[in-house]
Amino acid sequence: MNLGRIAFLGSGETSLAGGRIFETLARLIPDPLRIAILETPAGFELNASLVAGRVAEFLRNRLQNYKPTIDLIPARKKGTEFSPDNMEILKPLLQANMIFMGPGSPSYAARQLQGTLAWDIVRARHRQGATLVFSSAATISVGQWVLPVYEIYKVGEDMHVKDGLGIFSECGLPVSFIPHWNNAEGGVDLDTSRCFVGMERFAEWRKMLKGENVIVGLDEHSGIIIDFEKQVCDVHGVSSVTVMKQTSNKIYPSGESFPLGELGELNVPELTEGVRPEVWNMIANASQAEDDAPPPEVFNLLEQRKQARAVKDFASSDRLRDEIASLGWVVQDTKEGQTLAKK
Repeated sequence: MNLGRIAFLGSGETSLAGGRIFETLARLIPDPLRIAILETPAGFELNASLVAGRVAEFLRNRLQNYKPTIDLIPARKKGTEFSPDNMEILKPLLQANMIFMGPGSPSYAARQLQGTLAWDIVRARHRQGATLVFSSAATISVGQWVLPVYEIYKVGEDMHVKDGLGIFSECGLPVSFIPHWNNAEGGVDLDTSRCFVGMERFAEWRKMLKGENVIVGLDEHSGIIIDFEKQVCDVHGVSSVTVMKQTSNKIYPSGESFPLGELGELNVPELTEGVRPEVWNMIANASQAEDDAPPPEVFNLLEQRKQARAVKDFASSDRLRDEIASLGWVVQDTKEGQTLAKK
């Protein structure tokens, strides 16, 4: 199994620092770059598609040298046409090699994705080498435990703990993530660090966690990239990350690295463990369909040949036909136009 990299950002997915992290990851992904953006964390908002769309536009510009294909996945709410169990809207996930989730509500994202087809596909693709990127609310939701920020900071509910998606639970890593770790929007009058709840309430929340736990605090415009092959966590951005264990706290500034073992002992699960069999079948069928489809290069040459024939440049037309043939495809001219057949 080839576990893909995972990046966790404290905030600023469309900032200069965030762009650098995305570019670092894109550089390591073989062509073609296929990015899927899940709308789930902001699925309760009326402008969920705009929230994800802004990220898509940022990545389209920032990663233009990599010519990415970017798909928005409107998996917003269970029991609706935009359900995380609706396979029709999830299809781009099957072949995405970079998957992103970002702003919204942590508890909403965890509730809407838990046990769904979408989350199974994300986990399966990661086990096949796809890169995952989580920022802000999504960073909290995928951990072992969720800090319900909105319920506490905005609604005024008592401090409590919610179950997270537990992306590392099958690996034996009891890790939870807190973005906006060093937030200072409250100024001198209000402690808004620890993702707006403040140090005092965060300490209360942490005491409620069950069993062994590790907290990774991510400063704003900062994050980590976990490389499972090298067993290392690289710190990126403008500030630092904090690793809190029950017996120690360590701060790692940007530019430093620390062993993955700092988060616990990694136990890599079996490839298919915990993921429903039909997901693997869908991924295999999608890969087969991709293998049977002409690559973009062939379609580009076919379009050039069409233009050459339109101006009766038959020498160029023949040359382009031969180039297409060298790529394993035969051009057939019919009354309806050009068609392609595999050699």
